Amino acid sequence: MEIQLGDLTLHVATDGADDAPPILLLHGITSTGRTWDWFVPELSERYRVLRLDFRGHGRSGRAPGTYGFPGYVGDAASACQQVAGQPCIVMGHSLGGGTAAVLAQQQPALVRAVVLEDPPLGAVRELEDNSLLDGFRLMRESIPQFQESGMDVPTLVDLLAAAPSPSGPTFGELLHADALTVMADGMLALDVTVLDPVLDGTAEPAFDPNRRIPVPTLLITADPASPDAVTRPSDVEELAAATPDADVKVMTGAGHLVHDELAHRDAFRDAVIDFLDRLDAA
Repeated sequence: MEIQLGDLTLHVATDGADDAPPILLLHGITSTGRTWDWFVPELSERYRVLRLDFRGHGRSGRAPGTYGFPGYVGDAASACQQVAGQPCIVMGHSLGGGTAAVLAQQQPALVRAVVLEDPPLGAVRELEDNSLLDGFRLMRESIPQFQESGMDVPTLVDLLAAAPSPSGPTFGELLHADALTVMADGMLALDVTVLDPVLDGTAEPAFDPNRRIPVPTLLITADPASPDAVTRPSDVEELAAATPDADVKVMTGAGHLVHDELAHRDAFRDAVIDFLDRLDAA
């Protein structure tokens, strides 16, 4: 379905019973709501599952100059208000996780609980040594070429499968096949200028590390030894100080793409389901 935020059209996919409690799933930068397709059949047995495409991504509208946390938080809030109609569990990866954390701090009436998967909780400029940034620079250069050439998804999947990931192995060795397809599809549908605030250092953090997240919280991080881990040990320490009842799971051996990795999707799923079971039983 499509919703409106001013002049901007946002795409929200929905699954599950209309009267079930809602869970809003948010993707990382350059991806789409389809990154959660693998999880939807299980989640939709108990929730109304909403998958948002952020502005500039997937089937949502383009809004150059607004690709920062204020815009993305507005997108997520609109999905909660216009589609869910009641407080949502909000689960997000990377950009989506950071957005979920900010939404919970700034508009807690919209949020029942949050699941944060390796989110950026500090300033982007503090990630200057992160190998993800090299990947983003390459994507900023190459994605317009892919789009202009009319490349299709299967061709790009083949290229990605052979390319080294920011954590070391090729994407084909590291990721589930569905993750590669979603990655390629997201790149071909992307407004590549979403990467500019990240690459030029102008993306400002919106999360307040000294402020409590006022809803039940599960933080799942990549292994801090991974070169593309986004949530840093200092971020975990600050979260624990401000939100001492937050659950924190460090995925040993995992890179930033935790839920997409062959070696770690099951552990990610188990951690999320355990958290949801406890939340629903409370």
